[in-house]
Amino acid sequence: MRQEILTGVERRRRWSLEQKQEILAAVGVDGATVADVARRYDITRQHIYQWRRELRQKGLLADSRPQFLAVDLAPEDPGADAGGAGLVEIGLCNGRRLRLAGDAPEAVVRRMIRLTEAA
Repeated sequence: MRQEILTGVERRRRWSLEQKQEILAAVGVDGATVADVARRYDITRQHIYQWRRELRQKGLLADSRPQFLAVDLAPEDPGADAGGAGLVEIGLCNGRRLRLAGDAPEAVVRRMIRLTEAA
C-alpha cells in the first residue's frame, strides 16, 4: 500500500539585500520590537538577528547601539559661574532630543535614553 504525505506550500524563501535591510530598518520604528517585525513579515526572530549580524560583519549595516563621546562643556552664558555642570543635549536616532545635567551618572543617562527612545 502506498501513502502520500502532503507537505503544503514550500516555505523556503529568498530575501534580497534590500528586503533584508528594509526589514531590519523596521525594528524600533514606532516602538516595533523584533517579534513584532518578525510577525509582520512572517519570519522568525532568529532571521532578524542572523541578518543583523551578517550585514554588520559585511559593513552594510551601521551599528545603532548608543555610543558615548567625550565632550567639553562650556557655560551658556560667558559671565555665568563655570563651576556648574550645565546641560547636555543628546540627539537620538528617532529625532528626539534629550537634555540632562552634565554631571548625571552614566546609568541615569542610559536609562533616560532608553525611556526617551521608547516613548
